[in-house]
Amino acid sequence: QVQLVESGGGLVQAGGSLRLSCTVSGRTLNMYVMGWFRQAPGKEREFVAARDWSGGIPSYADSVEGRFTFSRDNAKNIIYLQMNALEPEDTAVYYCAAGRGSRSQNWYDYWGQGTQVTVSS
Repeated sequence: QVQLVESGGGLVQAGGSLRLSCTVSGRTLNMYVMGWFRQAPGKEREFVAARDWSGGIPSYADSVEGRFTFSRDNAKNIIYLQMNALEPEDTAVYYCAAGRGSRSQNWYDYWGQGTQVTVSS
């Protein structure tokens, strides 16, 4: 079992930055891939970024490549999503997830409650 709690969302102007946090607890975390997804109003939930819990090179959606950065604080079991150069199109509820990997939400077994990010133009 894995528990995930996101924080750090808020309202920001276009061009600004936010850092989302996801506090992770549970056992055998090294077995999981950690992902960030988002869901905008009226749209399907979509992949944002993912990386193995144990390390490696993150993968990113094309829409956020070069603007968002996935990282992890090893000592605190927290994963982060640093979001720079935010655009109104980034407005969504952001979720962290743990699972077996890939860009499909169907491969993720555990989800946080989500945190709202709103980017004003």
